[in-house]
Amino acid sequence: MSAEELSGQPTVVVTTAGSASTSGTILHLRERGYRVVATDIDATAPGLYVADRGYLVPPGDTDDFLPEMRGICLKEDAAAVVPLVDEELAVIGELEDEGIAVLLPRSGFVTACLDKYALMKRLAEVGIPVPATRLASDWAGDLEFPLVVKPRSGRGSRGVAVCESAAELGRLLKDAPYSAGDLVLQEQITGPEFTVSVVAWRDGAVQAVVSKEIILKRGVTKFAVTRRNDRVAEVCRAVQRELRADGPFNVQLALDAAGEPFIFEINPRFSSTAPLTAASGVDEIAGLLGQALGGGPALTDKWHEGLVMVRRWADEFVDEAHFGSHGFRPGREMPDYLGPVVQALR
Repeated sequence: MSAEELSGQPTVVVTTAGSASTSGTILHLRERGYRVVATDIDATAPGLYVADRGYLVPPGDTDDFLPEMRGICLKEDAAAVVPLVDEELAVIGELEDEGIAVLLPRSGFVTACLDKYALMKRLAEVGIPVPATRLASDWAGDLEFPLVVKPRSGRGSRGVAVCESAAELGRLLKDAPYSAGDLVLQEQITGPEFTVSVVAWRDGAVQAVVSKEIILKRGVTKFAVTRRNDRVAEVCRAVQRELRADGPFNVQLALDAAGEPFIFEINPRFSSTAPLTAASGVDEIAGLLGQALGGGPALTDKWHEGLVMVRRWADEFVDEAHFGSHGFRPGREMPDYLGPVVQALR
């Protein structure tokens, strides 16, 4: 497509180009008529090369991240940003001050979810079921094993462990790279685990709740199946009613022996299983983009149950000139084997 043709398309910046689902999201948005600019901290992130343009950026938890993202958005005349990694979420909403739509919940909800201990306390206060939870610094042997141990802030399965006994927990706490006040202990709910896309926007209405039972998880969800569960939907709608995300969020929960869902984490962003949500009939990312940019219709809670996602590697093929045209600047850290290639193709 020519530069003239691209200039007439709304530009969307999609972050975290190296994550499992981002390349597919970028390609999907391009198919829907958007010009997509991708960002990542790593030059080997595949999504950089399937986007219309790619940039390397500092990590989202550094002071340099927001100014760099602001510059990219202004340079590329971006209409919207889709952030997909937790480290970015606390600050990237500030881009709305530049008139850029940021597809996130409201800032208060984001802040609440990023503190996993505070979130559990808040949910319990409003009557939403959560596992028994303590800070490691406050534990007095009052929780039954097995216990899930995880950082108070962090994403995915990083730093998460399951302890079967007090001795095992003691060893973990001794060796952990976190203080006891920065570690959360949580009762393990051992029934089926669900990851749930809750689709909402600024008017507060829940447009859809798409629940997916996890079949296989290794860091990220590998296999999952769309599965309707009225009680799961009810609990997830209660989160929006009580905490007012007013934007997309992902609920992680498990069922106990009686089938009652217990929320153990909420991601205040789109899930890595968003492609399964879209395939089932609720195109949450493109749909909310349309609403955020004006005029797009609300989505409906009509989706296909029993659809299985099988996550896999996929090869993409791009023109050599396109591969080298992503505007990487000298001095940015990149692997030795890739840096000369990018520089030679500039």
